[in-house]
Amino acid sequence: MSEHHDPVPATLKPRRDEAVAAQGDSVIRAEGLGKTYREGKLNTPVFDGLHLDVYAGETVAIIGASGAGKSTLLHLLGGLDVPTAGEVYVDGHRMSKLSDRARGALRNRALGFVYQFHHLLPEFTALENVMLPALLTGQAVDGDKRGKPPTVAEVEPKARELLESVGLGHRLQHKPGELSGGERQRAAVARALVNRPACVLGDEPTGNLDDRTAATVFDLMLDLNRAQRTSLVLVTHDRSLARRLDRVLELHEGKLREVAPSSV
Repeated sequence: MSEHHDPVPATLKPRRDEAVAAQGDSVIRAEGLGKTYREGKLNTPVFDGLHLDVYAGETVAIIGASGAGKSTLLHLLGGLDVPTAGEVYVDGHRMSKLSDRARGALRNRALGFVYQFHHLLPEFTALENVMLPALLTGQAVDGDKRGKPPTVAEVEPKARELLESVGLGHRLQHKPGELSGGERQRAAVARALVNRPACVLGDEPTGNLDDRTAATVFDLMLDLNRAQRTSLVLVTHDRSLARRLDRVLELHEGKLREVAPSSV
């Protein structure tokens, strides 16, 4: 049986009452979000009517039982999947109104992704893996928009700096197969941040790590959140980690509700 919690009383709502009315403060906004999977004549609803704002610099945990739809929600917020109802806005852009190419460009510029599996390309070094998202986008690493992708010479210093900040300055030229599990995940965190995204979305980013390494990677993500004011939205089964974030949202029986971190 899945565990769930009472809704958060008004006194425990986000410390952003004045910001809620200003959509410009949301780096991600979901309005009336719904997802139903269709196979032939069979419809399987996952959730419907979800509303969510993620604000600049805040950290949000999404918890819930296996199969509740947490990863599906994260994919919708990141523009990796298309909702059957509602809208998602990323950095003020309505995702449904964008072409596939424009949506991909916005995703690469405004969002970073960290998964349970690192998804580093095995034929490239740690440094090359971190550089790739910046080389594929039309935005320079200093945040200035460009009409063409930045050069290797422009990107490499930032990639080196990020790898050094995650403790991998001595492993720049190592390929994923030559790194430990924790090192690979730290490289994945650095890669997610190379374009200075407004928000990083993490789907069980510490799920494949032992407790000690998981805590190290989690601490690293929080440190980078504070240093860069990058918002974090993390799906996690680890409630001890979830309670350390600014807000905890529980997806239960198709509904998303906020719970007090202290009750998780």
